[in-house]
Amino acid sequence: MKPLLIFIVFCFYCALQTARAELVITNANIYQHPSANTLVVEDKRIVFIGDKTEATTYLDDNTEVIDLEGAFLLPGFIDNHNHVFEAMSEIGGDCELSPEGNLKDQIPFLNRCRYQANDSQWLIGYGFTLENILSADNYYSPIAVLDKLFPTKPVILMEQTSHAMWVNSVALKRANIHPASEHPQGGWLLRETHTNQLNGILLDNAGDIMMEQAWNNSANKFERSYQGLQSGLAEASAHGITTIGDGRLYWRRGWYEVWKAAEKNNELTVRVSLRPWIYPSIAMEKQLPVLKSLFSNDHSKRLLANQVKLYSDGIITNGTAKMLTPYLDTYIPNAPLGLNYIEPDKMKDWLIALDKIGFSAHIHAIGDGAVNESLNAVEMVRKAGSRKPFTLTHVEAVDQQDIARFKALNVSADFQVGSEYIAQGDHSWAEWLIGKQRAHNLLNIQKIYKTGANITLSSDWNVHDINPLVGIANSLKMTKTGLPDVHAAIDAYTINAAKSLGLDKVTGSIELGKYADFVVLNKDITKLKPNAITNTQVLMTILQGEVTFEQEVE
Repeated sequence: MKPLLIFIVFCFYCALQTARAELVITNANIYQHPSANTLVVEDKRIVFIGDKTEATTYLDDNTEVIDLEGAFLLPGFIDNHNHVFEAMSEIGGDCELSPEGNLKDQIPFLNRCRYQANDSQWLIGYGFTLENILSADNYYSPIAVLDKLFPTKPVILMEQTSHAMWVNSVALKRANIHPASEHPQGGWLLRETHTNQLNGILLDNAGDIMMEQAWNNSANKFERSYQGLQSGLAEASAHGITTIGDGRLYWRRGWYEVWKAAEKNNELTVRVSLRPWIYPSIAMEKQLPVLKSLFSNDHSKRLLANQVKLYSDGIITNGTAKMLTPYLDTYIPNAPLGLNYIEPDKMKDWLIALDKIGFSAHIHAIGDGAVNESLNAVEMVRKAGSRKPFTLTHVEAVDQQDIARFKALNVSADFQVGSEYIAQGDHSWAEWLIGKQRAHNLLNIQKIYKTGANITLSSDWNVHDINPLVGIANSLKMTKTGLPDVHAAIDAYTINAAKSLGLDKVTGSIELGKYADFVVLNKDITKLKPNAITNTQVLMTILQGEVTFEQEVE
């Protein structure tokens, strides 16, 4: 038997030596591989990194060869928090408002929407800014403006961050909300100060609940959602993104079925880790069976669902981010510390229960109170033995005593910096709510980075720019509060994000055996200043050896 064994081993070795590749990428400037210029891809994975003279044995008549002519090749960008399903959906885009406008300024936009609206459906829109709508300069209340223009049609308009909704009386009646209604968990019904009547503004989960009713009553919901998803995925590929951590999956709105259809039709041009939404107002025992049915953790597929999206709190501009010390001013004086979507004790129970059915969590935590409470919950599940990846996203305010806990608990911190005001360190918008000192200390990435914790960058698209190069550049423009160098910023959009998603064994870096997920740029961004990084062009995006985007030659 021994000679036969030697023959088998020898023949297997010969087969490896004569293997033919499906794709060879050559004449590339390969990130972190200065002595290599060629990659070979077989069965979607990287099987060779080296000089092109050594790659010829992989070629045959069926091998696709891509000559990059010296272009810069990076691991594909991983956007750890992206609302790709919602961002380009026609549902929600029936009525676009002005982000700068007060109530009076919105009337021309609303009139245009009124003439275009279908009388039999909800009117769903977006784009206003809460502070302008609730400004003391407004003569009328928000609900009065909508009621005058839409006396018989239900209207719901989403604020830019999605954390507030502006509705009319017809919508409130459809949702069975009246002046005596209680605030839902994680939400708030705003009222007029002197009359205690509802003013048409629903904060956080109060708005989510009504938006779900409107969404589920939209015409051609599946088709419009599918088309919007395809547009969103194409936009992601055009910006070099090969993997997305889903911002949230509202599974009671039919979103999961749309995703599965795209997977079945082989139209997923981006790998996506879906994150089913934890509904604050629905009992855990009713949600867990559904979540268990959605779970999937096959890393060879482009659609996974092994993390949930769980909100700890709201946002600072609403006064709903959970703080350790009270707001100086707020729309909800009866909740001076802000709100919890999931109460701290229940969050611990949730994480332990989710861990048992395979899920980790991507936790929305903006206020320092929410960050503290979320870390406490993760600490409990760690003590129970969980080693799954947990992430806190947004992380705008962090108490000094909690900074080192990210590293200690192996919790990733995910930041969004894709807007210019963040790059400039301008947090003056928060001063009237939390004071100058606390506002000045917002979004300090570097403090957590210096502890050795895993730091990721993401877009939260379409709240911020989807372009990872903008996020990378802005994290460097932030100087003392940002990331120290371009390599740390690239890591935050590649391998660190892969770790947050639990995918670092298969993607996030250019290594033998990992999937061939790449982005090709026209310039080497490691040699550029931040402003030039922003202007760098994506020439090509490759996912598992498949070209998903290629810049058109003019």
